[in-house]
Amino acid sequence: MYKSDKKWHTHSFVAFFSPAKDFKVAFVASKKVGNAVMRSKSKRRLRGMFVSFEKQVATGSYIFVAKQKIFEKDPKELKRDFIFALKRLELLK
Repeated sequence: MYKSDKKWHTHSFVAFFSPAKDFKVAFVASKKVGNAVMRSKSKRRLRGMFVSFEKQVATGSYIFVAKQKIFEKDPKELKRDFIFALKRLELLK
């Protein structure tokens, strides 16, 4: 999925999308983000952003990969990045 489908990089995360009949979402954070607590926190931030857009996006498989800079963004900036990435991937209905 990482090589064949749509993807968009922001400063705080990378979004991957693959069209499919069913709806799947995954949130990933590598050890580069930090220890287990930081990785969990970054995935919770991404999950929280995605939940607010869940009904507005196209059906398919999504993978969101957190980057180290996710903690430098406040929630408003992160939401702006999220909207921008979904628009660039043409996923908002």
